[in-house]
Amino acid sequence: MERTTCCVVGGGPAGMMLGLLLARAGVQVTVLEKHGDFLRDFRGDTVHPSTLRLLDELGLGDRFAALNQSCLDEVAFPVAGSDTMLVVADFRRLPGRYRHIAMVPQWDLLNLLAEAAAAEPSFTLRMNTEVTGVVRDATGRVDGVEYRTTDGTTGTLQAELTVACDGRWSVLRSAGDLPVTEFPMPMDAWWFRLPRKPGERASALSPQMQNGRFGVVIPREGFLQIAYLARKGIDGQLRARGVEAFRRDIAELIPWAADRVDSIASMDDVKYLDVRLNRLRQWHRDGLLCIGDAAHAMSPIGGVGINLAVQDAVATATLLAGPLRASEQEGRHVRPDELAAVRRRRLLPTILVQRLQRLLHRAIVVPVLSGTRAGAPRPVVALMRRFPPATAIPAYLIGIGFRPEHAPAFARRASVPAD
Repeated sequence: MERTTCCVVGGGPAGMMLGLLLARAGVQVTVLEKHGDFLRDFRGDTVHPSTLRLLDELGLGDRFAALNQSCLDEVAFPVAGSDTMLVVADFRRLPGRYRHIAMVPQWDLLNLLAEAAAAEPSFTLRMNTEVTGVVRDATGRVDGVEYRTTDGTTGTLQAELTVACDGRWSVLRSAGDLPVTEFPMPMDAWWFRLPRKPGERASALSPQMQNGRFGVVIPREGFLQIAYLARKGIDGQLRARGVEAFRRDIAELIPWAADRVDSIASMDDVKYLDVRLNRLRQWHRDGLLCIGDAAHAMSPIGGVGINLAVQDAVATATLLAGPLRASEQEGRHVRPDELAAVRRRRLLPTILVQRLQRLLHRAIVVPVLSGTRAGAPRPVVALMRRFPPATAIPAYLIGIGFRPEHAPAFARRASVPAD
């Protein structure tokens, strides 16, 4: 039986950020990740201005800037009955140094955080280690986790605090029997790639809407990343129709890319995402805390899920580094009211983002999928045409958000140049 002060379950953006911050506070922290590496495709790759600023504060801005990436300056919708595009979010109007969204393979961001955390003596990252349940003490308090490695070894890691960063299908959320509120979801998403031709516009994220179909084109280095949205629960029907029918759908939705849909070799190239929108009514049990997608699954609309999870991690480290150090030095437990403070700090931005996403579902996604709309709502089109500075408002909501967090003083470092 092993022991650590804080066990972080899940090596995604929230888990790796929390591990780095707590380690810089001198807390003994162990991150458990069930995979052997971070190389998983079609995960969220958007790094927003609020997160770019945070990386600067951590001294990682220069190293991040050296990663292979593309930059999105704006979100532009097609105008119904026209070949023109309407800019609805212009990130170049944002305050501060960062006025774009960086598109970076998530594994590169996670490797960067892991390398920075590895420099801290109190940090441990254990790959190929899948958490299977929680351990409780005689009072019922969560006292760590049970795990299984890929070679079949099982064990127990005791911890003063266990933090669930293991996503929307969180094992720990289920083990903690935490109540959840589910919101209706009208669509699922399917991700795939198409080749990108030299000279094609590379600075705008472009939703495409036509004949009851909805897609989002994201320019990346060397390819186009496509999110195809359709009615919830039809993945089996899409796959039963076959790849030829799917290619025809995409060619009709994105006519200017019709000459390259043959690059979709089979439906195995189309990755399905079961979209959920929910949040826990309580984020903690004694000894256990949920953050990120484990506390609130987000819609892919706006691509804000990763950045919201990172903000959760920063708030968690800021609020709990002191109590965790006290547990090491004085032998006291982190109190439930101290865990509840994380939810109190992060609940309002979570609610506001989810309400905004539900509004966009009703105002745009549902009408498009039902065939009653083929572009942005007319009032939005009129506003953005008559008053272009209004494009700063959606850009701020997407890029910075309702309550951006800053790195705590104990985690800040001078910038380290890239190798």
